[in-house]
Formats: sequence, C-alpha cells, structure tokens
Amino acid sequence: MAELYPWQAEVWQQLTSRTQHAHAYLLHGPQGIGKRALAERFMAFLLCQHPVAGQPCGQCKACHLLAAGTHPDNFVLEPEEADKAIRVDQVRQLVDFVVQTAQLGGRKVLLLEPAEAMNLNAANALLKSLEEPSGNTVMLLISHLPSRLLPTIKSRCVQQTCPLPSQAQSLAWLDEALPDVTAPIRSDLLALAAGSPLSAQRLHAQGVLEQRALVVEGVKKLIKRQQGASQLADAWNSVPLLLVFDWFCDWAQLMLRYQLTNDEQGLGASDMAKVVQYLAGKTPQPKLLVMQDWLLAQRQKVLGKANLNRALLLEALLVQWAALVERS
Repeated sequence: MAELYPWQAEVWQQLTSRTQHAHAYLLHGPQGIGKRALAERFMAFLLCQHPVAGQPCGQCKACHLLAAGTHPDNFVLEPEEADKAIRVDQVRQLVDFVVQTAQLGGRKVLLLEPAEAMNLNAANALLKSLEEPSGNTVMLLISHLPSRLLPTIKSRCVQQTCPLPSQAQSLAWLDEALPDVTAPIRSDLLALAAGSPLSAQRLHAQGVLEQRALVVEGVKKLIKRQQGASQLADAWNSVPLLLVFDWFCDWAQLMLRYQLTNDEQGLGASDMAKVVQYLAGKTPQPKLLVMQDWLLAQRQKVLGKANLNRALLLEALLVQWAALVERS
C-alpha cells in the first residue's frame, strides 16, 4: 500500500473525513511531492470494505485484491509512453469501465495521471463521465499543471490542493531517503527540484548533478568568451532540454530578483550564485525582461512537445545569453 508522507497528514484528513464523497477529485500541486502515493492510498481507502480510523484496513478482500493488482473495480489511466499524450481511445476505455456495475458491490475508483496529458479530444471524451458519473464511481485526477486543464474539467471536480512540504520536512525526509549523500548535496538537490523532495531523490538517481555541473561550467566559459554557442550546444547533447530551460529560467528570475532587492541570500544554488550576481549587475533590466519572456515562451514549447530543432534552439539560447552583458 502506498505510504502517506509526513506533510500529507492535513490533506489526508480533509479527504477522508468527508461524510459523502464527490464523484471526482482533482489533486493538484507541484510535481515530486507524492500526489500519486496520496491518490493510491485514497483509492485504497475508498475501495476498502472495513476502513479503520480513517485508514484502509489492509486485511479485507478488497485490500488484498488491490495489493495484488487484481481488484476488478479500480482503473488506472496514464500515458502509454513517458511524456506522451493520453489519447481519446484510452479515455473511451475508461468511460466503458465507468458504466459497468461494481463487481464487489461497492465503489468503482478511477485514477488518471497526469490529467494535463490528455489531448483535447481525450479531455472532451472525459467530460460526459464527469458530468454524469455512473453508479457509485469516484474519479481521482492528478495534475502537476492544473493551468493546462480545460476549465470545464476543473469545474466538475472537487479541487484539492496538495501543498509543497516545508524545507525542514523535505530535508528530514531526504536525510532518510539518501543517507549516503552529504547534507550540502541534499540541499543542492532540493534547490534544483524547487523544493520537491521526491523530485530531488529522482534527480539524484538520474545523475542530474553531473549534468548540472556540465551546463554551469559551459555557461561560465561562454561568459568569459572561452567557448562558443555551437560547441556548447553539442556538448550538452545528453542533458534533457527541459532541464536546460528550467535552469536558465531560474537564473533569469534570480537575476531580476537580485536587481530589485540586492539580497545576496536569494541568489539560488551556490554553483551559480556568483555568476547570477555578476550578470544581474551587468545586464540592463529591459534586456533581461525580454530574455525572460523568450525563455518562458521556449520552455512552453518544450513542455508542449513541439517539434523543435534542439541544436538551433540551444544555440539561439546561448547567443542571447552571451549578449546579456553589454560591452563598452
């Protein structure tokens, strides 16, 4: 059974204390905070035949079937391949399941993640089931980016915010999850994961710190005119494009914040803090704002799986970044 993370206690109480459950919930919040585990445990609670003290009992027939992956009254829908869209024919399978009678005589529970992965046709196909659910059915939608969902989808769900844990909670959890990693590295991982502890653990497993070091070293050489944009674009071939744009968007935001506050404690991760401070002092704010707008627009294209020429996009990014510092 999925574990309940320490920072989810209040949300769990809100979900399980309801006297009557909604036909659809939208669990939304930052990626990497355990929304999937929360949804799976809530699914177990909703299907459990004898819940105890607001928790699934783990002993009844429904709990045993769910643990074995053979419960006939639950349905999980997710992209067939990582980072791909949820297609309309997949949602039609879900709709067919909704109209069936629960085989164990209780609820049917469906879990869909991530909801924003549905293409337009798939989202429209889901709407009728959200409007007129069949029988005792509960749908659990998980979203990392609720702003990308159709308003009609969101309006038909009880929206449950899943908050980011505090830094202290995240670091305490990472201390147990990554006992062989030093405290400074755990802090750096958490900063790179925007405060999401599960994402920090995943980034560590993916070797992101090594990829980050490669990019940071390249940026420093670019600023010093020691390496060109095309060379760096080739050298970064193994670094996911979204990660590159996440980091550059973050650096641009940190530069703007420093220009407004002069707060040296808010310069981000230590590997780029001095560079961020230097660039913030050398870059005219109007030029930085234009750069930030461009970065956000390109990141949105990357998120939307647009057909992009990676090499040309990275070269354009690096040429513009090198031009931030005005030369006298």
